Amino acid sequence: MHLDVEDLRNFYYRQKLGRSVQRVVKQEILRLWPDVSGQTVAGFGFAIPLLRPFLSKSRRVIALMPGPQGVMAWPTPQDNVAVLCEEARWPIDTGHIDRLVVLHGLETSDDQNAVLSEAFRVLGPGGRAIFIVPNRVGLWSRSDMTPMGYGRPYTSGQLETQLRIQGFLPEKSLTALYQPPSFKRRWQRFGGVIERFGRSIPFLAGGILILEASKRVHPATGSRIGAAAKKSIGVLGGLTGGKPKPALQSEILRSCQYRT
Repeated sequence: MHLDVEDLRNFYYRQKLGRSVQRVVKQEILRLWPDVSGQTVAGFGFAIPLLRPFLSKSRRVIALMPGPQGVMAWPTPQDNVAVLCEEARWPIDTGHIDRLVVLHGLETSDDQNAVLSEAFRVLGPGGRAIFIVPNRVGLWSRSDMTPMGYGRPYTSGQLETQLRIQGFLPEKSLTALYQPPSFKRRWQRFGGVIERFGRSIPFLAGGILILEASKRVHPATGSRIGAAAKKSIGVLGGLTGGKPKPALQSEILRSCQYRT
């Protein structure tokens, strides 16, 4: 079940907790992709809070928003790059995208495999995608006060398995959002400290999973013919390297006598 685009916009742009989430996730994205110069970057779902840093650096940015969610004009006041699309039919040519960010587009979909199939199709060879989903063992997926409480939460193993089935190769996996999903000021005041503290504790579960995957390019099938195999081999070609052994020579002569 997709959330409405108005609810997502209100959370990420008009609420302090949403702006904090936007800041934390954006920092992790920029750590993974510090330079996208000359590349085409796309987002699916409601990825626009994370795409703004790429507007000035990349060759082009495209924001894809699924029909059940709705679409909004973005960015303002610049030229709009957001487009409404079907989950299983994106208006992008095959292999056209270099980088893809998926936020609130996978866990809320009715057909996750169709979304992943389209993501794989639009990525070029060696292209990379970042999938951001609620962490099943985190606090954020257990509360419906934020968008992370809707849809299907994942464990790291579940997400990696589903990506491998669709042809992706998982590269890096991390968690974020260690602060509680609370709108109370006392928690939000220490949000940054809690995030830094959470990264230093391996067993502490973050609220979201961030997994980077690349498009696996399969090698060409079939056997390769080497240069040596191109040379023709004549009859008894294996005997040209030297004289045959006496036993073998007598056997050949005896065979010729029988035939005459």
